[in-house]
Amino acid sequence: MRRALTRVLSRFVGEERATASVEFVLTVPVLMLIFMSSFESGLLMTRQILLEQSLDQVMRDLRLGKVPNPSARAIKNRICAKSIIFKDCAASTSVELTPVNATSWSLPATNTACSDREEDVEPVVTFVPGAENEMMLVRVCVVQDAMFPTTGLGADLPLDSQGGYGLIAVSAFVNEPK
Repeated sequence: MRRALTRVLSRFVGEERATASVEFVLTVPVLMLIFMSSFESGLLMTRQILLEQSLDQVMRDLRLGKVPNPSARAIKNRICAKSIIFKDCAASTSVELTPVNATSWSLPATNTACSDREEDVEPVVTFVPGAENEMMLVRVCVVQDAMFPTTGLGADLPLDSQGGYGLIAVSAFVNEPK
C-alpha cells in the first residue's frame, strides 16, 4: 500500500501541467474577499457621509426656524429626502432631539436608539424642540443592510437579526432667538 501511494505521488511531483490552475484557485478567493471588503467599506463610508451631511443641512434649517412645527417625523422626512442612498429610510430611521443642561453640560447617558426592523417597532426617543437660546443635541440612527453580510467587513460589523447595521450621526446646535 505504501509503495503504491509513493508511486502515485511521485508521478505528480515532476508534473508541471495545471500549476496555473492551482495558483488561480488559491489566489482568487483572497482577491474576492479583498474586493468585497473594499466595496462594503466604500458603501458604508458613503452612507455615513450622506447621513451626516443631510443631518447638518436639516439642523441648520431647524435652528433658523425654517421647519414649521418641528416633529420627529418632519425631521426624519427631511433627512430622508436629502440622503438619497438609504433604502426604506423612513422606516429604518430614528431621531432623538434633547436639550442639553447648560449648567452641568451633561449629555444623555444612553446609547442612540435604532429602529428594530424585525418587530417593526420604533424605539421610544425624546423629541423636545427646545426654547430660544437653548443648546440642543440631536442623534439620528439609520439601519441599513450590509451588501455582503457574511464575508469580509460585512461579517465584522455588528449586525441585527436581519443583517442590518446602524449608522449614527450626532449634531448639536443652539436655537436662534426669534
